Amino acid sequence: MLVRSIVGQQISAKAATAINLRLLTLAGPRYTPAGLVGVGEEGLRSVGVSRVKASYILNLAEAVAGGHVPLDRVGRWDDDAIIARLTTVKGIGVWTAEMFLIFALNRPDVLPVTDLGIKVGLRDWHRLAEIPSPQRCRELAAPWQPFRTVACWYLWRSRDAVTPAPVVAPAPTIARRERTKR
Repeated sequence: MLVRSIVGQQISAKAATAINLRLLTLAGPRYTPAGLVGVGEEGLRSVGVSRVKASYILNLAEAVAGGHVPLDRVGRWDDDAIIARLTTVKGIGVWTAEMFLIFALNRPDVLPVTDLGIKVGLRDWHRLAEIPSPQRCRELAAPWQPFRTVACWYLWRSRDAVTPAPVVAPAPTIARRERTKR
């Protein structure tokens, strides 16, 4: 999940999915530190990972292999401790750590206030004129505690939903107007 989150930083979900599928084909069905290091920077770049993100993925692989990020134990920690530890790895910021909490650890009360989809979703849900600041996002989502993650899923999905065109009555024709005059 952390590798997928790094790949997905600041690109569309569609592009991230395509790159991750190519990376899985190259590195195997399950990312391991040794497998990622074996693929190396050039291998990562060959599937569409930028040079910077390739270095971030390799930083993560080294942190996991060296025990700095103990993935086998981290799930027992509280959210703040996980974010604090993960963000010490170059290339993993708060957003990436929050995506890990949501999608890998299924934590119920995560609100990624820097995520554009969440900010746009909150703007639309509350019919705001502008995209809310991170602090305003926290205020707007406060009633959803302790299940803000669930609200985030709905906000993200609302961005994917296709809004049907409004049903408009057909304009009256000349013949119909003539009948109504009589």
